[in-house]
Amino acid sequence: MTTAGPPATIHFVGAGPGDPQLLTLKGRALIEQADVIVFADSLVDARVCEFARPDADIHGSSSLTLEQTLELMLSAAREGKRVVRLQSGDPSIYGAINEQIAILEREGVPYEIVPGVSSAFAAAARLGVEMTVPNVSQTVILTRRSGRASAVPALEELRTLAAHQASMAIFLSAAMMGKVVRDLVSAGYPATTPCAVVYKVSWPDEKIVRGTLADIGRKVRAARFTRQAIILVGAAFGERSDERSRLYAPDYVHLFRSSG
Repeated sequence: MTTAGPPATIHFVGAGPGDPQLLTLKGRALIEQADVIVFADSLVDARVCEFARPDADIHGSSSLTLEQTLELMLSAAREGKRVVRLQSGDPSIYGAINEQIAILEREGVPYEIVPGVSSAFAAAARLGVEMTVPNVSQTVILTRRSGRASAVPALEELRTLAAHQASMAIFLSAAMMGKVVRDLVSAGYPATTPCAVVYKVSWPDEKIVRGTLADIGRKVRAARFTRQAIILVGAAFGERSDERSRLYAPDYVHLFRSSG
């Protein structure tokens, strides 16, 4: 059924790290209502699509070019169909949505971005850690190493970012683990810095490797992680600190708590 009216809104939905229960309520509702779903089938757990209607038109995008993916979405939206583009994790972090949105804006097709749970935060939760511990680390850097698919700006190379020794979540780099370690250590992270690599966090076949920069490369090679793994580095991922936030100290007075 076609429509002569304006195109329907295309929704970019963050599918989260894997577990369908980590979808947002809004994301699930949009999947349930969708006429057409285009999902990153190499990264998104297919169980997420089980919320779709039996008659929904579902397409995996791993074998498609950008142009083919957009043609699917645009043609459906112009027919007034409800379109969901399912992205892994959160669409705003390595979701490759910028180039898709640029085309939608050029074509005058409305869109909405629905955030999802990033693998970085799902991995921290799985490890049972806080990434921002007072007097340990108050900064989180989300980054990746330069690779075949995308070059990192010179000012954002790992060697530059490592000078801060902050909590760091490194995406799309498990296949280059040896180079990641060399970059971090040569820039100032001590070899004793805690490190964890989480493969397919929240999936049924999730695996976790923990160590330090001195041995994590060997452990990751032994585990044969090459993709769908997040690297977490920094003091916050090591032995649990006794540091506490001043916000909850008995003598800390604020709007909601008096000194009495």
